[in-house]
Amino acid sequence: MSMVRWEPFKDLMTLREAMDRLFEDSMVRPGPRWTATEARCELPLDVYTTGEELVIVASVPGINPEDVEITIEGETLTIKGEIPGPVDNVSYAAQERPYGKFQRVLRLNIPVQADKAEATFDKGVMTLTLPKQEETKPRTIKITSK
Repeated sequence: MSMVRWEPFKDLMTLREAMDRLFEDSMVRPGPRWTATEARCELPLDVYTTGEELVIVASVPGINPEDVEITIEGETLTIKGEIPGPVDNVSYAAQERPYGKFQRVLRLNIPVQADKAEATFDKGVMTLTLPKQEETKPRTIKITSK
């Protein structure tokens, strides 16, 4: 039996290289956001608030407005639909656009007036505007002196 000298710094470098590889593979070169077997894609959103309303902006390319379903139940907002799939009977050289069913569920942490919500659609971008409840709107209180 021979003795092998242990070099801890060599093992640490190996661990560091493995971690670098892990981050490079998962973040620098992201894979597709859907799988060919399931054909499910993500719906990218921007969400912001103003003094009067909560606004949600979603990219929904290639979809008709009537094919997007928006529901508000309690504090839960759900947006779902389906982006049309690729053309059949062709051989793709590159295929990067997402397709398939999507569903985004958001928990609204701001009370909104769901009955006054409005959704607009312009060039593949949907904007959902939800007015805030009166009690959540910012108010200015004036100070008076006696």
